[in-house]
Amino acid sequence: MLTGARVRACLAAVAVAGPLAACAAPSPASDNPAGVIISTPGQPSEFHGTVLVEPYRKPSATFTAMDGRPYRIDRDARRPVVLVFFGYTNCPDVCSTVLADVAAALRPMPPVTRGKVQLLFVTTDPTRDTGPVMAAYLGRFDPSFLGLRAPAEETERVAESMGVAIAGTDPAASGSGYTVTHGAQVVGFGPDDLAHVIWMPGTPVADLRADVERLASSA
Repeated sequence: MLTGARVRACLAAVAVAGPLAACAAPSPASDNPAGVIISTPGQPSEFHGTVLVEPYRKPSATFTAMDGRPYRIDRDARRPVVLVFFGYTNCPDVCSTVLADVAAALRPMPPVTRGKVQLLFVTTDPTRDTGPVMAAYLGRFDPSFLGLRAPAEETERVAESMGVAIAGTDPAASGSGYTVTHGAQVVGFGPDDLAHVIWMPGTPVADLRADVERLASSA
């Protein structure tokens, strides 16, 4: 299991590149702070993304949705396929790229399949990302994307339980404001409410679409 210090060191080395598997100890140790074990490179898989050898359940923490209502991912995210992404609206590049790729993957799907998928955006910057701010930001990509926020400490706890590290803030290169260093993988939950696959930034849109459709096909 990675310690908090090692997580921060790994993030510093890879910036916001994706899953923390690149910083993992050799098998059979876990690949990230949550103790999540992922498939090794070259291991046969039906998915293009990285398969979790030990799937985990949706988190039960309570967030506030961008419309102001309480929202628990395990209870309220009821579509068969739920995609969870941790990011923030002031992210300089990675977050918008990932969200645009997810939107592009979902857009051509048949309505029946598309209706089975929900994208949840969990902000890593709850101070600046109010409900209206998230609604305006996410609406640029897909109006069905739902923004969630919670106190920073709770968000970090939930993220760590899902194998996503949030390493804190740094002054922005522009000299104004700050950036938030965080893991940028998308976590995919299937109809059984278990996380089965993760996709790192740069996953081809066609691969992402095929994987999400595969998850949806079992619903």
